Amino acid sequence: MTKGSPIAPWLRDYKLAWLRPDLLAGLTVAVLLIPQAMAYGLLAGLPPVTGLYAALAALIVYALSGSSRQMSVGPVALDSILLASGVGLISQAGSADYITIAMLLAVMVGAIQFAMGYLRLGFMVNFLANPVISGFTSAAAIIIGVSQLKHLLGVDIVTSQNPFHTLRALAANIDQANYATALLGLGGLLLIVVLKRVHRQIPAALIVMILATLLVWLGKLDNAGIAILGDVPSGLPRLQLPLVDLDTLARVVPLAITIALVSFMESVAVAKKIAAAQRYKIDGNRELMGLGASNMAAGFVGGYPVAGSLSRTAVNAATGAKSQMSSLFTAAALVLVLVALTPVFYYTPKVCLAALIISAVGALIDIDEPRRLWRVNKKDLALLVLAFLATLVMGVQNGVLLSVLASIALIFSRITRPGVAVFGQVPTTGALRNMARAADAEEIPGVLIFRIDASLYFANASYLQDRLYEALAAREDTIEAVLFDASTVNDIDSSAISTLEDILKDLRESGIDLYFTNTRGRVMDMMQRSGFYQAVGADHFFFSKRTAVDHIVEDWNSRNKNQPVPGPPVSR
Repeated sequence: MTKGSPIAPWLRDYKLAWLRPDLLAGLTVAVLLIPQAMAYGLLAGLPPVTGLYAALAALIVYALSGSSRQMSVGPVALDSILLASGVGLISQAGSADYITIAMLLAVMVGAIQFAMGYLRLGFMVNFLANPVISGFTSAAAIIIGVSQLKHLLGVDIVTSQNPFHTLRALAANIDQANYATALLGLGGLLLIVVLKRVHRQIPAALIVMILATLLVWLGKLDNAGIAILGDVPSGLPRLQLPLVDLDTLARVVPLAITIALVSFMESVAVAKKIAAAQRYKIDGNRELMGLGASNMAAGFVGGYPVAGSLSRTAVNAATGAKSQMSSLFTAAALVLVLVALTPVFYYTPKVCLAALIISAVGALIDIDEPRRLWRVNKKDLALLVLAFLATLVMGVQNGVLLSVLASIALIFSRITRPGVAVFGQVPTTGALRNMARAADAEEIPGVLIFRIDASLYFANASYLQDRLYEALAAREDTIEAVLFDASTVNDIDSSAISTLEDILKDLRESGIDLYFTNTRGRVMDMMQRSGFYQAVGADHFFFSKRTAVDHIVEDWNSRNKNQPVPGPPVSR
């Protein structure tokens, strides 16, 4: 392994002391992953073994290419429901075409992510605001949970992306419920909850899966109408090339882009959280390439799109994983299962997997974030509610689209309508303070001190002009000078310079001088290159508001010796 190689760079520094904790963590994650992967495969409308195939390929490839030491990559609930909702519109769930499209989707998602990483577009995840993510994820969790109620109760209905429609259909057909299935499903769900309350590290899903399988096998409950998995193919997956016609390919592209972004968003959020706790950094672009390679590998072995799992990553870190070697041990455990243990899943009831899914997605419903935003920022809370309701009513795919648009709208709103401040003087101390925050600050007669809390671009230049003129119109005294505090202006473009030139012209026509203070170097450079600095005058730029105000007042007094500035004295 040469220095700087992108393939498994962690192997260079691997310590033998890490082997035992990595082995323990890897096997612990495998215990959680095996039932989850099968359950999520079923949720995606695919054979349960598909989830195992996807997990195996993703774990190996990500361990060799990703930057997170503890992240466990594989099937997740959100990507599974996205696939089911999107591919279900193109083909019948479980059919050969459906499986081929799911494989193709994984390859396309991987190619998109890898290309984004190669082009260093990892920053794009920052366009998704946390409140929007929280609202979307909570709604998606509810949709996933409701979609599993038909399996939990043994009612044969067509589920909808709208959970209200699903609940209505379920209520109309509740008389068809299979009581044996419902009893087993609700009992399994209750047992998972109880075991988790006893201790978070108990492999509740695997325990319930084993007990339910034994119960069905010994009691021959499949004869009582309880649906079972049946034959689960044994052996390792084979390399396959998912081929579809061009029309199907075109229809899959929007879904591939959606899953690529959502998958990356999920994964980076998980990786960053664990990396911060472990005190190391991850590389967003390398994460994109690692996830992309993992998704492509999953698609070529008969799997479907994968992402970083919050629950499995948390378990991996909590049980002491030191490096990506833990994922390779998890993969080794999956190999053993696929080669020798798939027959034991024959009598596993599908309702058991539904109970597992419902318990898993329950953790995705975020109650704390709305409470926090209610106290902190009600505008962000409104965005969260918008993303939540849009996803719940319009479906996951439309919810993703609207959530992204809402995030972008939030960014543009904050860029185009930044905060502004008008300063006054505190009579007792002479300090210059934002009058909206300092009740004892008073206007300085004849002087308006104005600040905009953003860099100046074409998008907010007109907003600056409007707010400045509003502040001037609100003053009852005669303004002799406007002092622009540029301390928060980190950059400026030509459009903003043009707007400042218009402001300078308007003010001078009204007999008002324009001054600047705290102007940053790169902003000053732009002003000088454009000629605006020369138009304003070098003697109208100052390093501090205090110095500028003192100069303005002295200049006014020298020009109006018989008309001293009224009001509170200006502190020197």
